[in-house]
Amino acid sequence: MSRSIRWPRLIIVTLIAAIGIAGFGSLGVWQVKRLSWKLDLIERVDSRIHAEPVPAPGPEAWDAITRDKDEYTRVTLTGEYLNDDEVLIYTPSDIGPANWVLTPLRRDDGTIVMVNRGLVPLVAAGEGDFDHIEGETTVTGLLRISESEGWLFSRDNDPENGLWYRRDIGSITSARGYGDAAPYFVDEEATAPGSWPSGGRTVVSFRNSHLSYALTWFALALMVAGAYGLVLRQELRRTAG
Repeated sequence: MSRSIRWPRLIIVTLIAAIGIAGFGSLGVWQVKRLSWKLDLIERVDSRIHAEPVPAPGPEAWDAITRDKDEYTRVTLTGEYLNDDEVLIYTPSDIGPANWVLTPLRRDDGTIVMVNRGLVPLVAAGEGDFDHIEGETTVTGLLRISESEGWLFSRDNDPENGLWYRRDIGSITSARGYGDAAPYFVDEEATAPGSWPSGGRTVVSFRNSHLSYALTWFALALMVAGAYGLVLRQELRRTAG
């Protein structure tokens, strides 16, 4: 005896399956795009950090600096550190709680570039117990883009009380009253072992799990499609029986 198709049930199952397949499939496609972006980033960074250093961009190039085009470029610059205006930025690290030491470097043309000289353990940083360079010096390092936006759960900078939690160059130079300051900062290359600040700590290795994520999402989409196929098959068998 044949039975009629249970349309309300089938429509609901079809909608759920369509949403699941479309949703999981879209997430898979998004991860494939992220994979392409990550591979391009890794290749771009690797080529830049091993290149010969170029002069750090001057004021005429500041407006054209972008993350994709310029970040991690190896640069060199010469000037004098303004040690009295250095900024300590709290960060957890492999040496425990620590501070980045960002010191303004004034070039011959009067412009200011913030240089991240490296890490100093928290207590030593608070006591100023680290090397300070006097007179003209030349710095080589990697051009970095200002951290103007915080990360999830990160604390906001508090310039009024001198508390800093991210390298927001615009806020830092504004708080120091610098009107002619570069919008980027420079991570100084590795310094002598055992000295503070400890430079050369730029993270240049990037976790890349996008392929596994993409395969997971596509597998879930196939599972939903398979489950829907079984439901549809059972419904057809029921109507035929």
